[in-house]
Amino acid sequence: MTTRYTKDHEYIRIEGDTGVVGITDYAQGQLGDVVYVELPTIGKAVAKGGEAAVVESVKAASEVYAPVSGEVVEVNGDLEGAPGTVNEDPAGRGWFMKIRLKDQGELDELMTEEQYQDFLKSIS
Repeated sequence: MTTRYTKDHEYIRIEGDTGVVGITDYAQGQLGDVVYVELPTIGKAVAKGGEAAVVESVKAASEVYAPVSGEVVEVNGDLEGAPGTVNEDPAGRGWFMKIRLKDQGELDELMTEEQYQDFLKSIS
């Protein structure tokens, strides 16, 4: 299972021809307590780098950008009743959406785990 990262602190975990998208542990830590998540509709076409969801915390509202282009095939409806799951388990139960990849090649433009960890060191 491959996971890639963006400089906006989204991750995409590849499972076949779909990717599970969420925000990283670093991102949830910067946001603080998440109080609301606005998820896209199933069937929505998203473009790489385009707004795909919104996450609101006690501090701020932030867009969640699509790490790749594709179609939203599933959303994590559990977040609507329990947005704090994003803080508790961002890489697990706190995922936002699943996207069917339009172009696997876009993954090559994202960071690996190692590159993302180096990126975090460069900004802290």
